[in-house]
Amino acid sequence: MPTYVAFLRAINLGAKRKFPKDAIKAATEAAGGTDVETYINTGNVRLTHPAGSVAEVQAALEEAYADAAGFEVDTVVLTTDELAAVTARAEELHAEHDPAGQHYVTLYSAAPSAAAVEAVHALEHEGETVVVDGRAAYVLLDGDIHTSKVLSSKQFAALGKGTARTVKVLRTVTGKWC
Repeated sequence: MPTYVAFLRAINLGAKRKFPKDAIKAATEAAGGTDVETYINTGNVRLTHPAGSVAEVQAALEEAYADAAGFEVDTVVLTTDELAAVTARAEELHAEHDPAGQHYVTLYSAAPSAAAVEAVHALEHEGETVVVDGRAAYVLLDGDIHTSKVLSSKQFAALGKGTARTVKVLRTVTGKWC
């Protein structure tokens, strides 16, 4: 059976969107996932699943997560090969740009449109670099997420609804699961 990694969006942020790891694991199993593992409480899940595509796994997980959590849980699913490629690209960009601050990767269920990618690539903010490649937007900051002009821009929002992870988290889950 294929192995997938699911990244859940906007959970365990405040009192109303609680979805503990044990509940995530149970819901993943209810959706047909086996060999389920989680990493930290931000919604990083490894599973095997008999479905034939990432889209089928995503749909099954989102339905099970909504039932278990009581709210919609947008989920981005990658194969382990896709995750390894995303992390390798992040490492390449990190070495090239050597950010003094933070490095985030926002993952999307579908690749953003060419027009949205072009618009975000045209942004110029000192100390901030964004590179969109496939279903990932790599944001390298000399500052932090809270002061980023790129991340608060309408152009970045136009890429779509995604879920962000630090490059450190991606390194860790790739090392554990790929």
